[in-house]
Amino acid sequence: MHLIVPALPATAAALHVSASVVQLTITLYIVGLAIGQPLYGPISDRFGRRPVLLIGLCLFTAGGLATAIAPGAITLIVARVVQSIGGCSGLVLGRAIVRDSASGDRAAARLALLTLVMSMAPAIAPVIGGYATAYLGWRAAFAVIVVIGAVTTALTALMLPETNRPVATSRGGTPLLIGTVRLLRSHTFRGFAIGGACTTTSFYAFMAASPFIFEDLLRQPPQRVGLYYLLLMLGLAAGGFTANRLAGRMRMDRALRLGNMISIAAAAWFLLTWPTGTFGLASVVVSVALFMMGAGIASPFALTGAVSVNPHAIGAASGLYGFIQMSYGALCTVVVESWNPGSVITVGVVMLGSAVVGQIALSLAMRQ
Repeated sequence: MHLIVPALPATAAALHVSASVVQLTITLYIVGLAIGQPLYGPISDRFGRRPVLLIGLCLFTAGGLATAIAPGAITLIVARVVQSIGGCSGLVLGRAIVRDSASGDRAAARLALLTLVMSMAPAIAPVIGGYATAYLGWRAAFAVIVVIGAVTTALTALMLPETNRPVATSRGGTPLLIGTVRLLRSHTFRGFAIGGACTTTSFYAFMAASPFIFEDLLRQPPQRVGLYYLLLMLGLAAGGFTANRLAGRMRMDRALRLGNMISIAAAAWFLLTWPTGTFGLASVVVSVALFMMGAGIASPFALTGAVSVNPHAIGAASGLYGFIQMSYGALCTVVVESWNPGSVITVGVVMLGSAVVGQIALSLAMRQ
């Protein structure tokens, strides 16, 4: 998702469409990530993680190939949706695989490490996308994703073992459906899922508007924009590293509160830069990086709480968590694109409001 962000303005110009149209390659990609996740989780509980993941990665790669050769905006957007439905298998099953082999504080520590590792790819991706677009054109950014998908699929087939041993209660569709309904009825699960979504995916509001904030308002070239994304994702990586160190040393509620307070303070800073006249490159990069650091701290603890509600439905819990997470991320991008597009105030309000709601939801989940 992040690799093509620097290519969006060039893509819009090459395909002769508006910025709002080409931004659908991000918004609908997130929608696809949301729609696919509830499907992969229960299926992997029944049939195992490995075969389901391989199918998803093949779909991701095929969809990526279609984006690289798309003749127009409609084909590009449709192919991105297909790509996202395949790619979300990695989000759901990566988390489920980690949780299969650990629980409690150990699961939180490993999920924090997963957050750290996963944050490095989107940190590097915009740099690659920015230079690929600047020197080879917008299609190069989409082509790189095809290569990454093919390599990932091959490595998964060769190296990944099966971690899930389906239990008898997962036979057939009805028990899986019952497990999903029970998760949705759980106040604890809903609190962790909603709180985690508000905390960890509200920065998509900034990502959707960021190419135009950096390039139109701050007058930065595409290749430099990629470097700024690297700094932002380093904030997320720092949060994952901090969460890894805190797991087992600090109570979950305190760690969640710490992460959210950092995000709330950072979002307030970002929001105030425009009316106070302090808006600039440094204030934008540092405030958003701190916001993402807070998200990186809170994310593994919220996820651990959500997928630990029912040990027999880890895949389903991971999928539902991801669905709520990505649905909220898509909502944030829609708000940014429809309410005063490109406005710093709009992005700041979404980020700050989300962090506050996330803190409330997670606090309620911890009290159950």
